[in-house]
Amino acid sequence: MKDKFKIGITCYPVPGGSGVIASELGIQLARLGHQVHFISYSLPFRLPQYQENLFFHEVEITNYPLFKYPPYTLTLASKMAEIAKDWNLDILHVHYAIPHAICAFLAKSMLGESAPKIITTLHGTDITLVGQEKYFFQITKFGIEASDAVTAVSTYLCETTKNEFGINKPIHCLNNFVDTTRFTPGNPACEKAKFAPQGEKILMHMSNFRPVKRVLDVIKIFAEIKKQIPTKLILIGEGSQLDSALSLARQLCVRKEVVLLGQQEFVENLLCLADLFLLPSDTESFGLAALEALSCGVPVIGTNLGGLPEVVRDKECGYLLPLGDTAGMAEMCLELLGDEQKLAWFSKNARQRAVEAFDAQLIIPKYENLYATLVN
Repeated sequence: MKDKFKIGITCYPVPGGSGVIASELGIQLARLGHQVHFISYSLPFRLPQYQENLFFHEVEITNYPLFKYPPYTLTLASKMAEIAKDWNLDILHVHYAIPHAICAFLAKSMLGESAPKIITTLHGTDITLVGQEKYFFQITKFGIEASDAVTAVSTYLCETTKNEFGINKPIHCLNNFVDTTRFTPGNPACEKAKFAPQGEKILMHMSNFRPVKRVLDVIKIFAEIKKQIPTKLILIGEGSQLDSALSLARQLCVRKEVVLLGQQEFVENLLCLADLFLLPSDTESFGLAALEALSCGVPVIGTNLGGLPEVVRDKECGYLLPLGDTAGMAEMCLELLGDEQKLAWFSKNARQRAVEAFDAQLIIPKYENLYATLVN
């Protein structure tokens, strides 16, 4: 019976929940003695340059005049097969259904009986957005059904996948996790006064700034709070909606109080500076940014949709309100910011929630058990 495995992991290497959790999973597995091979077109976000048992294999993208667009998916499938064969992998664990589950299926078909088992982890938009496109629906469904095992990051996403795609095979709910030894309340990169020199309260938002994150709502909430309490807003990340958000901030006369930090890798050193974290998204299949904030002792104000209620306990470690209710979210922020004792209680609950329910040491063994079930 094997208890240490050789695992290939493929994910989108750019900032975002699926890439972050894939990287964090690989890091944790390597620390436990498993051999982990990342296979992607660039080094995944948050992955260290070197760690024992951790390897990176770059997928080279071929530019051939016959192809209008480089056939990355075929190159990826070929690279998966090559690495699986050369390193005798037990598992190909792909994150995000399209195209990674299909590439893993092609690699497995190429290798025949010696092929590793395929695990596909669903993260959210691969099901709720990409998979719902008519051009991708059937192939997304096929990729899920062709996998040897499928996991999803929340109960909400498990049920959504089953209902939308008519999936009958089991989908294991393995929640996202956080390293609570890194994401702690007392680990700032700098003094809070650097961002709030006059003792202002700090609100924070971190995302890829896509429309689904509703960053304009973040600005509206902040502008309402700013009318009553001296406050700063720190934005972490980059994306298509950032310019629109800054334009709205100028219209509402709060642009000077908005601090842009761009893309940051070591966010555990920044989240702990916040008094509150804002996440008014259209929906979150889980809400990894919210979890990382909770682990740093920062209460979360967000929407009561999708998987976020599985992470944030309403009225205990944050407040969850209806989509678009910026006035209500601002009111809840003001309530907490105006009551230091209540804010401290919510902060304590936030940290406790992360440690007791989503610590990496609780979730990683569930992945190990799944690997063992498939391989042994």
